[in-house]
Amino acid sequence: MEKTERLYNLAGRYGWLAIVLLGSIIGGLIAGSVTVQPSGEDIGSNPVVRDFVWMVRKVDSNYVQPVGWERVTGEAITRMLHTLDPHSNFFGQRDFTEMQNEQNSKFYGIGVTLDPRNGRLHVIEVTPGMPAHKVGIRYGDAIVAVDGVSTASWFVSKALKQIRGNEGTAVSITIERAGVEDLQTFQIERHEVPYPSVRNSFIFKPGVGYIRLTGGFNEETTRELREAIANLKAEGMEALLLDLRQNPGGLLKQAIQVAETFLPFGADIVSLRGREGRIARRVYRSENGKPETLPLALLIDGETASSSEIVAAAMQDNQRALIVGEESFGKGLIQTVYRLREGTGLMLTTAIYQTPAGRSIQRSYFEGGFYYYLLSRRDLLPSRQSSRTGRRSATESTENGGIQPDLVVRIEPENVRLRDACFEFARQLTAGQFTEPGVWQGRRSDNGHRPRDNEFQLNGGVLRRFRRYILDHPEWQISESMVDRNLDYIERRIRAELISTDQGIKIAEQFLLETDPQVLGAIGRLKEWNRGKVGDR
Repeated sequence: MEKTERLYNLAGRYGWLAIVLLGSIIGGLIAGSVTVQPSGEDIGSNPVVRDFVWMVRKVDSNYVQPVGWERVTGEAITRMLHTLDPHSNFFGQRDFTEMQNEQNSKFYGIGVTLDPRNGRLHVIEVTPGMPAHKVGIRYGDAIVAVDGVSTASWFVSKALKQIRGNEGTAVSITIERAGVEDLQTFQIERHEVPYPSVRNSFIFKPGVGYIRLTGGFNEETTRELREAIANLKAEGMEALLLDLRQNPGGLLKQAIQVAETFLPFGADIVSLRGREGRIARRVYRSENGKPETLPLALLIDGETASSSEIVAAAMQDNQRALIVGEESFGKGLIQTVYRLREGTGLMLTTAIYQTPAGRSIQRSYFEGGFYYYLLSRRDLLPSRQSSRTGRRSATESTENGGIQPDLVVRIEPENVRLRDACFEFARQLTAGQFTEPGVWQGRRSDNGHRPRDNEFQLNGGVLRRFRRYILDHPEWQISESMVDRNLDYIERRIRAELISTDQGIKIAEQFLLETDPQVLGAIGRLKEWNRGKVGDR
C-alpha cells in the first residue's frame, strides 16, 4: 500500500496526463479520445494505471539495484512522447524553467559562449559586463571542469546546463589558458544574462544592411528586429539581408509579428490545422498598415527550422523576399506547452501549419528513426553553387519537406581539422608562445569597426610558423599538400581568430561574412532587383 501511494504521488509530480498516457501506451489500450481528471481517485480507478502500478512495484521489488524513480519516470514519459513525433517532449523542473527563461530572452549564468574545438570546450565569446568577464575569463580559454567535474566528452548543451543555475548561486569553473602553466579555477556568481534573438547587425556595404537573427524567437524578437532595422536605416540602409541560418525557431506569435514587419495589411502569413473537431483551422494575416518596403533577402540553411521557416515561407509565397542558401530543416508542426505539477511541463504537438500557398513543409520523421531526423544534415542539392534565376512556383514543394531557396548557394562543410588547428595556433600566437622575431605584425584597432585590409594582416612569417606548427603536431593529421590547397582559408581563419581575441566574435563574424558565398549571392541578386540604388556605390 505504501508503494502504491508513492507511485500515485509520482503521477501527480510528473503530470497526471503524462503518466496515464504512459500506462495506456504500455497496455496498448488507447482507442479514440480519453478524458482524464487530475484527482488521485480517478487515476487510481483507471485499470490501465493499476496495471502500470503493478508492473512498477515488480520492478521496485526485484530490480538488481534501487531504482531512481524521478529519472526513470521522466525518461519513460519522454520516450513515450517520442513515439508520437520528435518534437513532443516532457520537461522536468529545471529544463522547464530554462525553456521559459529562454522564451523571455534571459537566463541565469555567467555570460560565455562555448564551442567544441580540438576535443575540448573553449570559450569563444565573453559577454562584456557579465560575471565571466568580470573575473577575467577570456576568449580561447578551455573549460576543463565545472564544479570539479571534468568536462571531457561533454557536449556544449551539458556544459551549459551545469553552468547555468539559480540567480545568485555560484559555479566553479576551471580553465586551461594558453601560456599559463597551471590550471586556474574561478568561483563565479550567476546573474541574469541576456539571450537576444538578434546577434549581430551592421552595414555590410554602402546601402546594404545585415541582421543576424539566429537566437530563436522569444518574447523580445520583434522589438529587437525592428530596433535593429531602425538603427541601420538611420545609417543609410536601403536593402536588408536577414540571416535566419541556424535559427531553431521558437514562439509562433513572434514569428507572425516578424513576418508582418515586411508584409502589407491582409497578406496571409500562416494557417494552422489542429485535430478535427478540437481545434478550428485558423489563418493568421498581417495587421501592419505600414510595413517595411526595402528590398529584402533571407538567408536559410538546413538548421533553419520551425518559426524561422514560417517567416521564410511567408516571404517566399507572398513574393516579398528573395530566399537564398540551402533547403531548410522542414518542421511544419506546432507545439503547445502545458504546465504540470511541481514546475514540470509537457510540450505536445497540437497542430500542423501550412504556408500561405497551402504547402506543408514537414518532412517525414519516421524514416530512419528519431535521431536521424534531428541530427542528419541533408545533402539534397548536387552542385556547390547555383545561379538559378527563376522564382519557385507558389505551390511547389519537395518530397523531403523544407523550403527550397529561390537562389541555391551551397557551402561546403568546413574542414574541422583545419579550423581547429587555426584556432589553436592563433590561441598560442596571441599568448606569446612563438618567440621568433617578426612572426606577427598585425595592427590592432580599438574602435570596434570591421577590420580593413591593412589590419590584422598576416605576414609570411606567420604562415611559415603555421607550417612548422603543423609539422610539430602530427596529431592534427594535416599534410603539407592540404595546407597548400587551403592557404586562403587558413589565412582568413587565423585572421578571424586574432580579431575575435582582440575585438570579439561579432566583429570577427563581420569579417568572415565578406567572403560568405550565400551573402555575396544575395547581394548580387538584390543588385539586379534594385540596380542603381543598392550596392553600386
